[in-house]
Amino acid sequence: MKPWAAATAVLLLALTAVLAGRYQALRLHVTWDQQVYLWQRVWTPEHASALAASHELFSTLRVLGLQVHPREGYREIAVNTALLKQDGRPLWLVVRLDGQLAQLDEPAIRQHLLQQLQRWQAAGLPVIGVEIDHDAATARLPEYRRFLQQLRQQLPTSLQLGITALPAWIGSSALPGVLQQADSSVLQVHAVLSPEQGLFDGSLALRWASQYARISAKPFRVALPAYGMGLVGFDAQGARVESEATLRVAGSTQELTVAPQQVADFLRQLAILNLPRLRGIIWFRLPLASDRRAWSLSTLRAVIENQPLTAHWQVKFLPLQNGLYDLNIHNDGPVDAPLPREIVISASDCLAADAVSHYRLEATAEQQHFIRISSDQLRAGQSRPLGWLRCQQITPGGTYVVP
Repeated sequence: MKPWAAATAVLLLALTAVLAGRYQALRLHVTWDQQVYLWQRVWTPEHASALAASHELFSTLRVLGLQVHPREGYREIAVNTALLKQDGRPLWLVVRLDGQLAQLDEPAIRQHLLQQLQRWQAAGLPVIGVEIDHDAATARLPEYRRFLQQLRQQLPTSLQLGITALPAWIGSSALPGVLQQADSSVLQVHAVLSPEQGLFDGSLALRWASQYARISAKPFRVALPAYGMGLVGFDAQGARVESEATLRVAGSTQELTVAPQQVADFLRQLAILNLPRLRGIIWFRLPLASDRRAWSLSTLRAVIENQPLTAHWQVKFLPLQNGLYDLNIHNDGPVDAPLPREIVISASDCLAADAVSHYRLEATAEQQHFIRISSDQLRAGQSRPLGWLRCQQITPGGTYVVP
């Protein structure tokens, strides 16, 4: 074989391997089972449209039905059983046991859980399992194992028992014993870091998933974020988390967001790993129309279906009088996106201008620079106030956006 022919053959083999790897990643991505959490503590009429729009996207619903908190006590969520029965998808009853509980009152927890389960089954809901979401401290995993073991004996044998697992547990010798008590588990890789480290880190999540796959002898899924949150009221005791509901707490708010592209990149890399016993993805949470921190359903669908996630921005000038304009930044694209880092408007003879909300203004003689000072997510098709200016002349084509 001539040298150039040998080189060509090597190149073709390398190209074939790359394409095969990309195809394998896409194939694995597509075949993953997709489920979603319904985590709202108060149900509204918006749930009907959200469930209907998501019916073909998610195979199974994971519904928060009971919450146990050290201050609030036992809270049984009044879900719309008629709506869930009409929806018809299999569902899990999710029980949230707050990690701050000094101890687990096992008899009381089991009593409330079984009562809620019986109500759901009596209403005709297709319950297939119970998921326990407990942020137990690593040192308390042996106690948690005993709780799960006793709960398994109380549950009907027709139901599956699942748990949510934390990355912090991965190094514990007690984790395999905990996982052994459940039929499956959900590795949560979002909202597990300190606020300074953000809501989601794709590289860390990949490492955690790989480590967890080597430990778990049973099927598991990965829980991923499709939302943002606010940290409200910073003080010596820290901040309180504001997510789907607004907290009436004085103080500044820091927004933590996850860009859809971050999660899409993670999914592509996760698919390449081809982890054993990884069965699918569970998304947190089902977006409602008024849930401003959750991704829109169209964005969630685009990430799941591996569609392009290109953002399109438009600055809207709303003329008032005498050269005065209100400015809005509009997400004109098909998916949600983080607010742009900077918007530059070329204009002359400007008498005054200012920025609002998430931006500050830096002005020169010929340009107004609106620079982002805090992050937030803007849903597809929605607008956000940017500021205002009073200028005699706006330069045609002189406005551009830095994503």
